[in-house]
Amino acid sequence: MPREILIDFARCTGCLSCRLACAVAHTQAKSLFDAVLAGEKPRARIFVHQLGQQKAPINCRHCTDAPCLDACMAGAMYRKEDGTVTNEGGEQRCVGCWMCVMVCPYGAITSDAAGTVALKCDRNCRDESGTPACVRACPTGALVYTEVEDYSAHRRHGALGKILAGGAGAP
Repeated sequence: MPREILIDFARCTGCLSCRLACAVAHTQAKSLFDAVLAGEKPRARIFVHQLGQQKAPINCRHCTDAPCLDACMAGAMYRKEDGTVTNEGGEQRCVGCWMCVMVCPYGAITSDAAGTVALKCDRNCRDESGTPACVRACPTGALVYTEVEDYSAHRRHGALGKILAGGAGAP
């Protein structure tokens, strides 16, 4: 089963470390200082928003039934063999119609610095262990890269522990 970037919303402090790591990982220099010196304009592919007191990272979910794939009239969006939905290499095909932006249920697609090409998580930031930059950079562990069933089992175990300890119930 493929691994996914999953979020423990209660752990997010809104520090933006994930955004910075994402942006830097997608530069030629692979270093913030060097990218700035080279005149690169790094763009993050993950967003952090706040609703009330809760902060939350939002990124592409690489949906099984990805609406952006069907909406892309130029065929720039496609699914890689590992399940990642991307337009990597499709920059020449992207016509900037923004249909993908309009249909994405998470608002996880934006434009490049020039405002001409769609930009989204492509998971091209993974290290030798396969972990994405945003997950590696998260100081609180709010972002995890794991299999869905493992994450679900961990959540069930935590809920059961609270119930058995006499807590107010599951999280």
